[in-house]
Amino acid sequence: MSQPTPTPPSPSGASAGQASPVSPARSRRGLVAWRNAVFAIFILSGLATATWVARIPGVRDDLGLGKDPSAVGLLILGMSVGAILGLIVSSPVLVRFGPHKAMFASLTLAAAGMALLGLGSSVFHAVPIVAVGLVLLGFGNGALDVMMNVEGTAVEREIGKTLMPLMHACFSLGTVIGAGLGAAAAALHIAVAWHLLAVAVALVIGIVVAIRFIPREADLGDEVGETERIPFGERMRAALSVWADWRLILIGVVMLGMAFGEGSANDWISLAVVDGHGQANSTGAVVFGCFVAAMTVGRVAGGPIVDRIGRVSAIRITAGMGVIGLLLFILGGPMWVVVIGTVLWGFGVSLGFPLGMSAAADGASNPAARVSAVAIIGYCAFLVGPPVIGFLGKEFGLLNALYLILALLLASFLAAPAVRPQKERRSA
Repeated sequence: MSQPTPTPPSPSGASAGQASPVSPARSRRGLVAWRNAVFAIFILSGLATATWVARIPGVRDDLGLGKDPSAVGLLILGMSVGAILGLIVSSPVLVRFGPHKAMFASLTLAAAGMALLGLGSSVFHAVPIVAVGLVLLGFGNGALDVMMNVEGTAVEREIGKTLMPLMHACFSLGTVIGAGLGAAAAALHIAVAWHLLAVAVALVIGIVVAIRFIPREADLGDEVGETERIPFGERMRAALSVWADWRLILIGVVMLGMAFGEGSANDWISLAVVDGHGQANSTGAVVFGCFVAAMTVGRVAGGPIVDRIGRVSAIRITAGMGVIGLLLFILGGPMWVVVIGTVLWGFGVSLGFPLGMSAAADGASNPAARVSAVAIIGYCAFLVGPPVIGFLGKEFGLLNALYLILALLLASFLAAPAVRPQKERRSA
């Protein structure tokens, strides 16, 4: 079982892509409820992220920051710093308190940050309050990201089917819901404070309901008492020791290329279509929609495909699709070629992040620390990728800057054997 306590892998806990029998200790209904609860937590995390993003213009106007993007950039940096801190502390917190308390505390902290952000924006018009709210929102959601992925790998292996791509599709669904609610609130001239307060309350209610269906450590056969007797310093050293695992680093390389490609696409596809291919702003938005749709479809359909062909083949095929798609997008020509390239690019980066999470937690002790490590690599790619592409685009042109993503996807292709499930590695 992939649970917070560092225990040996269960004999029946085959990894995703290698079906394992359902544990007789839990009914099918209980497993489905557990799975659905994790789906709901992914949706809540996506909702929390997109709610703030959708109201950035309103926050900027409330604070009187004008049209200077650097001021908003500094606020966003605060959220990024909070997210990285949350990723770092998530492993020891999850080990110490277990999934129920840890996930509840993380999302509640994110909700508190969201409420503080809204009040600081519309009521107090104070930049420091908004900054503190963003740090809390980033910290809580960053910590939750690791925890829900650890829980997701646990239910995935217990059921014996690949579920992580679908779980990340649920996160995308949450972002769509958050963006839609944000657009509606802005159109109806609802103050940022009231909108964010309402979502914060919904997040707390949602996590309270969802965690009721998450099995506790004792129910999963973990030796909680033994783990609690281990000194905190030793648990921290065990959490940090995972960075010496070269297989984990190679999994991080897979996620680096995929996350870099996804994050850079979110920020630059529309502009690359407009500036690089000379199209209208509306066309750039449509092409970006094609990318998001392809990535979502890839994640929804990816689970059964991975179960049939295995993780390594899935990573290699999707990375290859991403490379071909980027070449078509960069070299261009007729717009239909650019659109085909965009769709292949979206499919290409759809599975790397969720399959990397599954592989990190596969059949090893300290799953929370391992998931935290690769999540840090992935999120650093999300954070660093867009500004690096912007810098290279200034020097060499935006379309030429995208060749960096192509190179990283090739690295993901070469590192793909690292995601091989433990059972297959032992057979080999």
